[in-house]
Amino acid sequence: MYKRSTLILKAVITLIGAGVLLLCLFALPAGIASDNAGYYRPILIGMYVPALPFFLALFYAFKLLSYIDSGKVFSELSVNALRKIKYCAIVICGVYIVGMPYIFQVAQRDDAPGVALIGFIFIFGSLVVATASAIFQKLVQNVVEIKSENDLTV
Repeated sequence: MYKRSTLILKAVITLIGAGVLLLCLFALPAGIASDNAGYYRPILIGMYVPALPFFLALFYAFKLLSYIDSGKVFSELSVNALRKIKYCAIVICGVYIVGMPYIFQVAQRDDAPGVALIGFIFIFGSLVVATASAIFQKLVQNVVEIKSENDLTV
């Protein structure tokens, strides 16, 4: 039962990673090289910065699913994977928060409020991931502590 669910989630993670990788390899360079990029060129170049923590978070999510498959979900390995996912999401959020003043300036100049909305979507999405992983990290940490206490009493 769990193997099928985790296999589907691993496939989804792989597809998301492949999609973002294709975006980074083909779509962003084409947009950067375009003569029509104008003020959007720094934004497009800046989208490469959060790509590294994004791929790291996907890697640790994949590792977490592997721990679930092997029955090690309630271990320090899972806690560490969740912690690293949380930090990656916080870094992504921070990068977009730092870039938002420039995004606002470009949106004002081109009268394109959708550009600022996209920045807020990235910030909000990474905050949701950071919050969820922090909650799961705390829950798994509590279970690991209870499990270690029970192992000591036996």
